[in-house]
Amino acid sequence: MDKQTEQARELLAQQRQQEDLRHDAMLERSAEELHESASSTVEEKARLAMANKLHAQEHVQEAMLERGEEEVHGS
Repeated sequence: MDKQTEQARELLAQQRQQEDLRHDAMLERSAEELHESASSTVEEKARLAMANKLHAQEHVQEAMLERGEEEVHGS
């Protein structure tokens, strides 16, 4: 092999290595984003569940108050 061919191969090897590093970094970033999305989705679901539970409790309390008032007025 001549010197020019050897240099071209080294350059190609460096480019491949850089591309591999870029690819690995993109995969890592994508994995992190997926994990963050999953976490935020879980947090959103938890918040929504708590809001629904509180809303349901408010309805139960309102219903109990109405029944209590009816019983007081009905007696």
